[in-house]
Amino acid sequence: MRREYTRPQPEPIDDDRNIFSILEERATRAPGDSLVEYKDADGTWRSFSAAEFRDLVIELAKGLIAKGIRPGDAVSVVSKTRWEWTALDLAIMSIGALTVPVYETNSAAQVRMIFNDSNVRMAFAENDMQRDKIESVRDQVTDLGDVYVIELGALDALRTFGKSVSDQEFRDRERAVRGSDLATIVYTSGSTGTPKGIELTHGSFVFITYSGVRSMPDIAMKPNRRLLLFLPLAHVFARYMQFFCFAGNVTLGLSSNLKTILADFGAFRPTFVLAVPRIFEKIYNAASQKAGKGLKGRLFADAAATARAWSRAQQAGEGIPAGLAFRHWLYGRLVYSTIMGVFGGHVEYAVSGGAPLDSSIAHFFNGVGLPLLEGYGMTETCAPATVNPTSGYRIGTIGLPMQGVTVGVDDDGELCIKGPSVCAGYHNHPEITTSQIVDGWLHTGDLGDVDEDGFVTITGRKKDLIITAGGKNVSPAELEVSVMTSPVVNQCVVIGDRRPFVAALVALDLADTNAWLRSQGAHEVADLREAAANPIVRAEVERAVDAANDQVSRAESIRKFEILSDDLNESNGMVTPSLKARREAITERYRGLIDDVIYAGKR
Repeated sequence: MRREYTRPQPEPIDDDRNIFSILEERATRAPGDSLVEYKDADGTWRSFSAAEFRDLVIELAKGLIAKGIRPGDAVSVVSKTRWEWTALDLAIMSIGALTVPVYETNSAAQVRMIFNDSNVRMAFAENDMQRDKIESVRDQVTDLGDVYVIELGALDALRTFGKSVSDQEFRDRERAVRGSDLATIVYTSGSTGTPKGIELTHGSFVFITYSGVRSMPDIAMKPNRRLLLFLPLAHVFARYMQFFCFAGNVTLGLSSNLKTILADFGAFRPTFVLAVPRIFEKIYNAASQKAGKGLKGRLFADAAATARAWSRAQQAGEGIPAGLAFRHWLYGRLVYSTIMGVFGGHVEYAVSGGAPLDSSIAHFFNGVGLPLLEGYGMTETCAPATVNPTSGYRIGTIGLPMQGVTVGVDDDGELCIKGPSVCAGYHNHPEITTSQIVDGWLHTGDLGDVDEDGFVTITGRKKDLIITAGGKNVSPAELEVSVMTSPVVNQCVVIGDRRPFVAALVALDLADTNAWLRSQGAHEVADLREAAANPIVRAEVERAVDAANDQVSRAESIRKFEILSDDLNESNGMVTPSLKARREAITERYRGLIDDVIYAGKR
């Protein structure tokens, strides 16, 4: 490695344990804690204590034993985020079986591929629709047995089956599960190709769970900590956060409906939130649009500029000028308190991950009073590998390695990670395992750097690196993230590899575009085709592109852009479940537009 840094680990972590032991420890330490909270069908919030949830997981595990699930068997959960997902996940892994998560948005073909690749023996479907999806490919899936429907009493049935299994039989199975045993196979969302199954062990999750708690004690260990989790549990980051909450003093709230998320924030009152950057961008844009034009609009614009200026001064560490400090105090009463109220009024920190975070968004929320602690991780590292500390965080970096984790930069500038949280390998792909994990170093595919204090910066994606016909190396991520801060932009894909200049494809969000048009006093549009042709919308996209270009050299700047008249989303295969654009699929779909219009200049 050209450069490497290891975050000290003051106390060793016993990672020869299973994941169930994390729940067991919390239930023993604080049995009466409200551990898991959720909304029932009528919208009322309900709660499981730590002891209640532990006992429920044991009952479900006994049911799995009764149904013949053996150590090493794969059991799939096809569902959105809900408490039953969490309970089933822990029950499956507690007896040495493997949880295989499937996004509820995955197609039948993807279900078939995942089930066959991991030899799924039993599945839990959220509802009839998900069951029908599974059943539609049953005759093409080799090992699939029973399929249970969560909304039709699957957990009650499993608990009933478990009555024939003794507590001792469960304990024998649970104690036999060691840290080196596989816990789960998680399939990547496939932004760069066919999803691959990542094999993660119990020990890897146990290590990174307790490393996370020790690395972020303010978030995890203070009294009455609360997290509202609304990311899909099929994603490893959300799944990790369950265990993080259980290992600390955190109450885990579960919600899956983004349409009610603001009301859920108000009811649940989290002390910290976890989200992808797109969520924070939408909250900022919604606040800006609500302010509109006129006096309120000017007030918000000045408040936002003040927040960013205050944040930059704070990050520089040179003190806050008196005039800026006064304006910041004033807007704290007039504007910032309202924005903080969106999160329920008790939030202290936010953790952002899953995609690059635009620095202007980070400075805005930091100035408002909500530090966005950007982190970094991969499915291959059981989610987090680095995160910014709650004190001394540095905007523009992805923070420090977690305790006991080493980051390195090789001779090609690629970021590499070593530590107990690195995956066992790629399921059924030993050739990928040996090429991606070399001498214990996981090669991430991201370009980055690490400074002498251990703070890590991502500079681009190795495979996404654009080399123009003129030989200029361009990393598209910074440009894309900046353009996507526009209130009308849903996705931005920068192109230009082996081309004479850099260009971009821009996709709009119809609802957000109409909200922005209303805030500007303009007429709404009927569809995306009309939006793409609207000169007011085009001027806004051009403004966003110009702002992005201000951050790079002329040779790296976006010279031309095209606004697409249709959507890029998960259902048409253009976006992953974690909201990342599938670059290869998009460029292939719009090959004619790219070749003929952008680069050949034809219309």
